[in-house]
Amino acid sequence: MIKRTIMLSKLDFLKEKEIAQVAFVVKDLDEAVSHYYEVFGIGPWSFYTYQKPFVKEMSYRGKPANYSMRIALSNIGPMRIELIQNLSGESVYKEFIENHGYGIHHLGVVVDDIEKEILKAKSIGIEMIMDGKGFGLDGDGHYAYLDTEDLIGTTIELISRPKRRHEPELVYPLT
Repeated sequence: MIKRTIMLSKLDFLKEKEIAQVAFVVKDLDEAVSHYYEVFGIGPWSFYTYQKPFVKEMSYRGKPANYSMRIALSNIGPMRIELIQNLSGESVYKEFIENHGYGIHHLGVVVDDIEKEILKAKSIGIEMIMDGKGFGLDGDGHYAYLDTEDLIGTTIELISRPKRRHEPELVYPLT
């Protein structure tokens, strides 16, 4: 118990942050979005495919990577819901599906200085396991996943949202 408390105290730097996103890995994005809309009334949903060259730089487990996923974003009040369908490549999503199946994958925390937060996490022994940057209209936007599953039962995503986002590929329901 003491060891776990010491480990959890490593995450103190997150106490000032609000959870801004809950993300789920799903088998079929279109079907999942339809179910969330029909069952819970969540929508509208904006769809994007995250892959190169849309995401300019990607890494996975400390090495350059080339993975792809389709996502859909919607809000419930101030909370963003993200649904993710893994498409290809080695990624935290592929790992999650292999180890757990489908379900809640991560909690997202919006940060002002993502590089500073990544370094802070690394200084206390928490590694960044995957990231991607440059998906905003101005080349900004950065997400980074921290290896926190053993500490809190899920992954934490640090998020630096782009100032201007590309138009979605699709919006559901169709208007």
